Amino acid sequence: MDITSLVGIFFGIVCILIGQAMEGGNVGQLLQITAAFIVFGGTGGAIILSFSVEELKNAFVLLKDVFFGEKVVFEDVIAEIIKFATKARREGAISLEKEARTASDSLMVMGLEAVADGTDPALVRQMMETQVSLLEEKVAGGAKVWESAGGYSPTIGIIGAVLGLIQVMQNLSDPSKLGAGIAVAFVATVYGVGAANLILIPISTKLKFKYKKVFLKKEIIIEGILAIQAGESPALIERKLMAYVLDSHMREEAI
Repeated sequence: MDITSLVGIFFGIVCILIGQAMEGGNVGQLLQITAAFIVFGGTGGAIILSFSVEELKNAFVLLKDVFFGEKVVFEDVIAEIIKFATKARREGAISLEKEARTASDSLMVMGLEAVADGTDPALVRQMMETQVSLLEEKVAGGAKVWESAGGYSPTIGIIGAVLGLIQVMQNLSDPSKLGAGIAVAFVATVYGVGAANLILIPISTKLKFKYKKVFLKKEIIIEGILAIQAGESPALIERKLMAYVLDSHMREEAI
């Protein structure tokens, strides 16, 4: 489980609620069913209109990766590649045919099987890169759904605010109805802006960040498989692949 995802959501919401309490307010003031219906229902409708059923399903499937996504350990991936490289060096590439099925990554399985079958190196690269490209499109599409939801919700919140103010203006002669209308107006804005900046846009950002490591892992696998096919020594392959990890760490430190 990615604890930072859970902590981030709860920490942001709790701090806002504490701030409201320090101003003399209470949680009950923010519980407006009408405002929630307008904002979340309107945002949901906009998303449904914007994307296909497949894209929406994909976005919700990817949501679990925000909290339970794969933990990428580059050193483990490299060690696994070196194990296969050593076997291929000793027994030949054809010996990888059965061993390939035990690989931890589907891309590695496909690449090792292709190498064992004697597939042309250019075709092996093309096949593996195509699989990675499909995954990139899937992740980009899912992240776009959540990012778009974060763009729509503040605007829907403004619509809720306007609707609340319309209600206020129509009941100026009845003071007992003014409070409810004003509450819906301001709470709808809070829901829209809060949902966008505390949940929806951060989900999109987290997906992109987590899969950045996954894609680097895929790149390491591609280069490792091609190096095995080229007959390079395990020691050389390890040095070559470790350069990816060191470069990644250097980029993270620079940021």
